[in-house]
Amino acid sequence: MDTIELRPDVQAQLQALGRADIVVGIPSFNNAHTIGHVVRAVQAGLAKYFPEHSAVIVNSDGGSTDGTTTVVQQSTIEDYNAILLHHRVSPIAKLAFPYAGVPGKGSAFRAVFGIAQALQAKACAVVDSDLRSITPEWIELLLKPVLESGFDYVAPLYHRHKFDGTITNSIIYPLTRALYGKRVRQPIGGDFGFSGQLAGFYLGKDVWQTDVARFGIDIWMTTSAIANGFKVTQSFLGAKIHDAKDPGADLSSMLYQVVSATFDLMENYAPVWLPVRGSEPVPAFGFEYTVGLEHVNVHTGRMLAQFRDGLANLHEIWREVLGAGDFSEVQRLGAQSDAEFTFSPALWARVIYDYALAFHRKQMLPTHLIKSLTPLYIGRTAAFILTAEAMTPAEVELEIEQLCLAFERDKDYLASAWT
Repeated sequence: MDTIELRPDVQAQLQALGRADIVVGIPSFNNAHTIGHVVRAVQAGLAKYFPEHSAVIVNSDGGSTDGTTTVVQQSTIEDYNAILLHHRVSPIAKLAFPYAGVPGKGSAFRAVFGIAQALQAKACAVVDSDLRSITPEWIELLLKPVLESGFDYVAPLYHRHKFDGTITNSIIYPLTRALYGKRVRQPIGGDFGFSGQLAGFYLGKDVWQTDVARFGIDIWMTTSAIANGFKVTQSFLGAKIHDAKDPGADLSSMLYQVVSATFDLMENYAPVWLPVRGSEPVPAFGFEYTVGLEHVNVHTGRMLAQFRDGLANLHEIWREVLGAGDFSEVQRLGAQSDAEFTFSPALWARVIYDYALAFHRKQMLPTHLIKSLTPLYIGRTAAFILTAEAMTPAEVELEIEQLCLAFERDKDYLASAWT
């Protein structure tokens, strides 16, 4: 495969740089209105917290037509004295170019991994290009655990609105935690730190023509780090403010992308996760503080209508996937009124395990299988919203903890049916 670091124009820039201690990647696609702020925050963080380390910012772009790469090159902080305790020893270099390979975030990350390896970087980070809440401190918190404490992977810890990140809260966090036994709270957060060694490990995996290159990169990075014994931690970054999505909107594509990637990883790492029972916390960096959050609008009435439509139109698929017992419980949910609607953590955990098993057994095409999960997910999300509406953030986190424990308790159900 033609790799970005072998392209003559990029090679010339890499040769001019020689080596770098730190590489920070910012993948982008038509993010001209937000990426300038992200670049300036990264520059400020590098200048303030790593003044004696050589650093390169890599903008790996997906072919933007709105001037994103121009904004990257023009974004700079003119007066470092305002943020520095002392002057930087070396300037911060910037590389901006279109990545090569399968269109998607994973290919953008692959370019960052390749450049990190070419520059023999000790520590790397990747941050989203549409962030409005990134601060210079994010860069310290993503890189310092790698540079100073020997960690290989730094996952983000955010405060998010209680109705934001529902795919993470209801599926990916509880499932990943129960499978691999590590409480990585935001396994698909989008902003990560990692060692140069781990970047090289990622680069050597033969996944760059698969769905990982298109959309599965976040969960693939987290799972691969945990399952292969790399040293994993988390850093509290404050608020994640971006263009939040209504949990009741059409999320079938996003759900398919994330869940299919997670199920694929279950196939690859079954020998690792099958014996695991329970979970343990991972170390955390950063001072956790209360932050203001943007409200996420929801419409539970519309969501419950979608769930009932699914029950009417997909009942044959649901019966095949869930089996008679769990399907009869789901059927009973359809008779509940909107006001009294509930979807228990125990039933939801079994539903996800049933879908993982159907995927494993290849009961139907993966696209049809996982997209049939969408109305069930929307029903479970509506039930969560109704339960959590009057809860404080701390109470919501306890509710999510109960869901995680339900996944852990039913792990035997999954493991015994897997082989």
